Amino acid sequence: MSKPMLVVGTANRKKGEELAELFSAVGLGLKTLADFPDAIRVEESGTTFAENAALKATQQARNLGRWVLADDSGLMVDALGGAPGVASARFSGPNATDAANNRVLLEKLSATPLEMRTARFVCHMVLADPLGTIRAESEGACRGRMLFAPRGGRGFGYDPLFEIAEYHRTFAELGIAVKSCLSHRARAARLLIPALIALVDSGEWSLRST
Repeated sequence: MSKPMLVVGTANRKKGEELAELFSAVGLGLKTLADFPDAIRVEESGTTFAENAALKATQQARNLGRWVLADDSGLMVDALGGAPGVASARFSGPNATDAANNRVLLEKLSATPLEMRTARFVCHMVLADPLGTIRAESEGACRGRMLFAPRGGRGFGYDPLFEIAEYHRTFAELGIAVKSCLSHRARAARLLIPALIALVDSGEWSLRST
């Protein structure tokens, strides 16, 4: 018997692997948008992480006719007034790359001392059913600080610059095992898991979910 299917609303394989690890105990089969040639590109026109996550989950769920879990995540740096925020993925422009985003961030923080480089990662998750109705949502955050240069070869995005002060390691140095306990995405996932389990146990997941 095949597992109930959940589509993770990202084409980013690394993020998909991270989420698969986080939800492994729920008993769902996970796929990413990279597995669906008919997946649509959703315009992230919201002004908050919650708005963008809802747009991605509901529109993609209706398009695919499947349960979709979407998240909108980003970095909020206190010294930059909360920037890059919802623009985290495109901080360096419309053709942004992780390296370019990190470079721009370091430039903007160049005159900021370590004690004032506090920041937090935020993740808002939204689960939509195959009809595009929001069935659950959650939000998690993780505080740290931005370093002066990248460290570590794991992770993605701003991970090489984001240090958890208590560990003296960046997310890119800690690896997926520790990150899956501490990260903003992990905390949002843990809050959402009870709702996922309840929906699967209720039998509602059978609605066009295979």
